Amino acid sequence: MKTPRTLLFSLVYVVLSISWVVSADTHEDFLQCLSLHSHNSTSISKVIYTPNNSSYLSILDFSKQNLRFISPSIPKPLVIVTPLDESQIQTTIYCSKKHDMQIRVRSGGHDYEGLSSLSLSEVPFVIVDLINLRKITIDIESSTAWIQAGATLGEVYHSIAQKSRTLAFPAGVCPTVGVGGHISGGGYSMLSRKHALAADHVIDAHVIDVNGKFLDRKSMGEDLFWAIRGGGGSSFGVILAWKVNLVTVPSTVTVFNVSRTLEQNATKLVHRWQYIADKFDDNLLMRVFIRSVNSSTQAGRRTIRASFVSLYLGGVDTLLPLMQKSFPELGMVKKDGIEMSWIQSILYFEGFSIEDSIDVLLNRSVLGGKSYYKGKSDFVKEPISENGLEGIWERYNEEDENGAEMLLSPYGGRLSEISESETPFPHRAGNIYNIHYVVFWDEKGSEALERHISWIRSLYRYMTPYVTKSPRAAYLNYRDLDLGVNNIKGNTSYTQASIWGLKYFKSNFKRLVHVKTKVDPGNFFRNEQSFPPLSSWGKKR
Repeated sequence: MKTPRTLLFSLVYVVLSISWVVSADTHEDFLQCLSLHSHNSTSISKVIYTPNNSSYLSILDFSKQNLRFISPSIPKPLVIVTPLDESQIQTTIYCSKKHDMQIRVRSGGHDYEGLSSLSLSEVPFVIVDLINLRKITIDIESSTAWIQAGATLGEVYHSIAQKSRTLAFPAGVCPTVGVGGHISGGGYSMLSRKHALAADHVIDAHVIDVNGKFLDRKSMGEDLFWAIRGGGGSSFGVILAWKVNLVTVPSTVTVFNVSRTLEQNATKLVHRWQYIADKFDDNLLMRVFIRSVNSSTQAGRRTIRASFVSLYLGGVDTLLPLMQKSFPELGMVKKDGIEMSWIQSILYFEGFSIEDSIDVLLNRSVLGGKSYYKGKSDFVKEPISENGLEGIWERYNEEDENGAEMLLSPYGGRLSEISESETPFPHRAGNIYNIHYVVFWDEKGSEALERHISWIRSLYRYMTPYVTKSPRAAYLNYRDLDLGVNNIKGNTSYTQASIWGLKYFKSNFKRLVHVKTKVDPGNFFRNEQSFPPLSSWGKKR
């Protein structure tokens, strides 16, 4: 039986051939519409890219970090629009509706399943690429910021650091992640045990709705404002900007990365970490990266390396007693801790030297280059036994060295104190940690793709007894189409969408569907995992 992902890509060639048959007339009509309804037809012509433009493919592929979605066989948009202002987005929405084109919106960062850049529907589509909308305004006096959705996290951190050494924003460590999608999906960070998620700090937003209307928090209402702070934005409209509260951090923080292999008791250390990771002092967040590597003591053998990567909001002299009390087994010593500023910690966790200029954070290209990858996620409420961990290690030896990684990210602290219904992000109290699985590869071709994706699916099946159940939960920002997809053609029922929706949102899924029904009853903003409005298929079953 074909998996959802395999089925989707088996349809790609059929969809591609059908869509380009109808594309010529649609393309011309759509472009004429944009010109006629634009306030400045000369201006909008400068932000439109079609397959006839020499720069079309470079614009299309620039924001794709996953090489799985850079291929001649992947369905491509008839038009890419890179708006300079909100009016150009409003015009694009109007013309897309008028000419039966779907819209994909991307903020220029990462997209695990490529949904911001492709569509498998037979309906032609346009990409609205927000890369030009990346203004960041920092207000030191109020400790707030307005951040346009096309900015990257690196650009946000750079802007904050230019204004203050003791202000920060709790979002991801990867600087090339786009702000628009990251915040709308939740936004976990190295500050999350102290300051929760990025979405928990949103106090206003600017959105263009299905009718082309500009909305702020007051005019959109609290239901839609609730939905976009963790429920994803692509189902509801085009998010233009976020207003967020910044958080205060000490002028000096401490980082450390202590690695242990199986020969150095890695299994027992990971097992022990599970009992304390969510109970540390809230100023300390310790993640665990697990990889398969060549053994340094046994030639020709491979081993597992667990790297305990941490951020402490304070100096090393106060960190050491905490570690000696809570996790003496790790054997951390003073020289392991490196004191630095918060902005230097961003450089450190991304693999830059802390002596580098923070201007490296403005580079929108991924450090090390693009690669093929597939990710999945889980949540854990009960510690996994040592035998269970050893079963994971066995499976890692089946994959290429350094090709696979598990990232264990702890909960607890402020992150777990917020109610599950406060925002759409429901993964709060009761979780010890989140698991991010990812496998990378360099080989081209379908055989390599199937081999590596089959491996990560096999690992995911193995983990079933050890993770959350009813539903088996997942994190939206690690989007995974294996969890279920909407119908390629026709409407999708609430029951069908709940197969994937309950895993991301648990009981919040029902409210999200009702918000969708209210703000976009015709289901204009849609993708393979968008909320179906109840009005699109009849009463709920």
